[in-house]
Amino acid sequence: MAFDEDRAWQVIEQQRLAIAEVLAGLSADEWEAPSLCAGWRIRDVAAHVIVGTHPLAVGATLTALARAGGRYNTMIDTLTRNYADRPDADLVSELRACAPSRTLPAVTNVRNILFDTIVHGQDIAIPLHRPIVVPPGDAAVAATRVWSMGWPFWARRRLRGFQLTATDTDWTVGTGPVVRGPMTALLLTLTGRPKALEQLSGAGLSGLRQLRRL
Repeated sequence: MAFDEDRAWQVIEQQRLAIAEVLAGLSADEWEAPSLCAGWRIRDVAAHVIVGTHPLAVGATLTALARAGGRYNTMIDTLTRNYADRPDADLVSELRACAPSRTLPAVTNVRNILFDTIVHGQDIAIPLHRPIVVPPGDAAVAATRVWSMGWPFWARRRLRGFQLTATDTDWTVGTGPVVRGPMTALLLTLTGRPKALEQLSGAGLSGLRQLRRL
């Protein structure tokens, strides 16, 4: 599926609403459970998705970055954890309210928001065993963006020597022993979620499992 900006925003909105629906039914313990995003609880991931819809102004961003010692990931982690302190019900209502937002932080674009929202939705859904459906074609568009990037995933370099092939849509990248599976699982693999390997198969899977850093 070729990239279509309006379609991307529609998917982003749908995914945000689906995440909110999952969150609305959680117990107190589930809000505090680990997500698939290393180091973040379910509530932290939810907060991150919300924070992305109302970014800091440039000056405030530079101040926050300076406080984080110039480390972008540290800045994001701090902002996210601070926002996650809000009451559960407030996080749910805010996510529903901001779902249609097409506001973009200055340092990113809609292609990045698309994969970020899809992946973080799965970060919440999979460990809670509460599925969020992602249309394979849209997951393929997101995965193509991740594959084309360098930082922060370096997917093409990390997964060099493997061919990744979707079983539910027309999408293949790389060369080498084949690893195949659902498109969303391949997207999670590209973004470094080892849990996704449980959904994959093929001659290259054992080699993929042995990578020092998925």
